[in-house]
Amino acid sequence: MLGHTAPSLYDMRSLFQVNVEEGRHLWAMVYLLHSFFGSDGRDEAEALLQRRSGDPDSPRILQAFNNPIDSWMDFFCFTAFTDRDGKYQLAALAESGFDPLARTTQFMLTEEAYHLQTGENGVGRIIHRTAELLKAGKDPRAEGAIPMEIIQKFINFWSSASFDLFGGEDSTNASESFATGLKGRYREGDGIYSDPKALDQFYKLDIPDGDKMRTTEVPLRRAMNALLLDAYHTDCTRIAQRWQRDVEKFEIGANITLPCTKFNRRQGVYSEARFTPEGELISEAEWQKRHTDWLPTEADRAYVRSCMIKVHEPGKIANWIA
Repeated sequence: MLGHTAPSLYDMRSLFQVNVEEGRHLWAMVYLLHSFFGSDGRDEAEALLQRRSGDPDSPRILQAFNNPIDSWMDFFCFTAFTDRDGKYQLAALAESGFDPLARTTQFMLTEEAYHLQTGENGVGRIIHRTAELLKAGKDPRAEGAIPMEIIQKFINFWSSASFDLFGGEDSTNASESFATGLKGRYREGDGIYSDPKALDQFYKLDIPDGDKMRTTEVPLRRAMNALLLDAYHTDCTRIAQRWQRDVEKFEIGANITLPCTKFNRRQGVYSEARFTPEGELISEAEWQKRHTDWLPTEADRAYVRSCMIKVHEPGKIANWIA
């Protein structure tokens, strides 16, 4: 479907490259399972190949990969945020003591860089085009472009869905993966951590406690997911700041921001509470009243889909993107 609504031939080529490389990453994992894990590995590899995003019978295990991508706004946000999770997970696996896995991640990380560039630049181009129209005194909707408030909602949705991919902030599984050498911390090999064993250290974690927040200390090994999420959020903040700097050049008074890691969570310590994009703890009633201000509604999604008009002529580009 995305190929039929590509805003330019350049974007169509990027779509094909991302899909081909993601397929190659899947087969690389299948190869490892077949080569090193016997019959159990072969069974798991077969299950891995059968899973499909959004399939009612055999969906992907992680929900963020089951969210529909039915517009280029979704695709660019997916590659900007969800693929970026892959970068950080692969970087942690690149520190693995299991050498075949550590070596396999290297080519994946190289290819992921293009995926992240596709998403970061794609969302930036949509923002830039909308800013151009607003600066010219035009209504983006009247021009078939995407309003800033809808762009922000998609950023909120896809970034918060990607936060969940890191797992629980306090995790015994993460501790065991680190202790056994299956995964390391982000850039562990650069020697930036004072204690490579991560013993006798703690991570300060803010958790909901009724209608307020309190701070608790989690043994550092159990907080490996939280550490990786922190690095990811810092990277995503850099992207949002880059987009915002571009918006500010137009002097239109618009703001593009990244939500707090507590916002709209379905996994981890924040999944049972409600937060604003700024990280303020709110009641369920307040969430139900305001969540459509922060996340895409079906009407928002339908409008974005209506903007997806194909442009396949060489040298031309759709009006909703720069």
